[in-house]
Amino acid sequence: MERVVVTGIGLVTPCGVGTQVTWRNVVEGKSGVRRITLFDATGYPTTIAGEVPDFEAERFIPKKKLKEMGRFSHLAVAASRLAWDDAGFGENQAPSPEVLERAGTFLGVGLGGLEGLYQQSITLHEKGPGRISPYFIPSVIGNLAGGQVAMALGLKGPSYANTSACASSAHAVGEAFEWIRRGRAPMMVAGGAEATITGLGIGGFSAMFALSRRNDAPEKASRPWDAGRDGFVCAEGAGVLVLESLTHAQARGARIYAEVRGYGASCDAYHLTKPAPEGEGAQRAMRAALEDAQIAPDAFDYVNAHGTSTPHGDVEEARAIEHVFGAHASDHKLWVSSTKSVMGHLLGGAGGVEAAICALAIAEDTVPPTINLDDQDPAVKLDLVPHAARSRRLRHTMSNSFGFGGTNASLVLSRFEA
Repeated sequence: MERVVVTGIGLVTPCGVGTQVTWRNVVEGKSGVRRITLFDATGYPTTIAGEVPDFEAERFIPKKKLKEMGRFSHLAVAASRLAWDDAGFGENQAPSPEVLERAGTFLGVGLGGLEGLYQQSITLHEKGPGRISPYFIPSVIGNLAGGQVAMALGLKGPSYANTSACASSAHAVGEAFEWIRRGRAPMMVAGGAEATITGLGIGGFSAMFALSRRNDAPEKASRPWDAGRDGFVCAEGAGVLVLESLTHAQARGARIYAEVRGYGASCDAYHLTKPAPEGEGAQRAMRAALEDAQIAPDAFDYVNAHGTSTPHGDVEEARAIEHVFGAHASDHKLWVSSTKSVMGHLLGGAGGVEAAICALAIAEDTVPPTINLDDQDPAVKLDLVPHAARSRRLRHTMSNSFGFGGTNASLVLSRFEA
């Protein structure tokens, strides 16, 4: 079995366009949640979201190709190019043709081109089928995020979209990890993207009473585990990792952020949207990841929790972590935080971003904070790193992602040791 390492990271998030600017703002606890500008949200119950600021797709994509893609693909290509460059594959430095033949793209997407679907529905209704764009279908289907990245980077190995709601990109990273360690690919571009800050997206989540309505203080709205939380904040963006076999990475002298050690997945088989009591399904995903990594629970230093800021979900995940990590968690030897407090919930893109955050935390010996945690829910006993980042040498971390339909994924990322 091949060992798998992270050699490149690309982040395009509400905290900034670029890995370092995102990381800096996450660590400093600078919220990327603001009033919606991507559409007129007047009259909506929720008028705030985590939009990517000052995003210019033409920086990353030839202008003539922009019309082929929905915004989620624009974000995916941008993050992938950043990760590719970060891994050392700039112009004239591409992998060999033999490697590109087998290197693939697994990018998770939850909802895909929601805005394009809405707009073309209006076109059909008002102008008839003859006016539908020929780019309509390719611009909205989820797998075209990875497909466009593959074309942009020349990656000819496996390419498909994992679609499992808010666990989509965590599953994508986990599956890419599996392909590499079994020797089926030397390298994968993996992660995910989402762009659902649209009238239909915000309206739909609002109809479910899932979103925070703290419209008068956007930066305070996402508050995981706080007693005053009232729902999650919808966000957009992309998080992409370049994963390589250790053999390939060392052969080219690559910088290594972290090692992917384990992957676990499960299904609650319980409810459409609510997690199972005590986070039972989440427990099984975490335990599967621990077993896969062959690392004891008390060896872990940090968990980047799903932590969405919903009244029910936050408590059940905390209970699941307590069950899995036992006294190590309840005695506060394990630190847990939610970076969704800073950027909101990227839905299908969240797992890729948060796996990247774990890799950066390991590389920088820094645990990002949970901001807005002013009054911790008394039902939660964990150390949630409130308000300010902390320094700590991290050996082993876990990233959790859970989604509607009871789908769960957990990833273990560890400090690389030769």
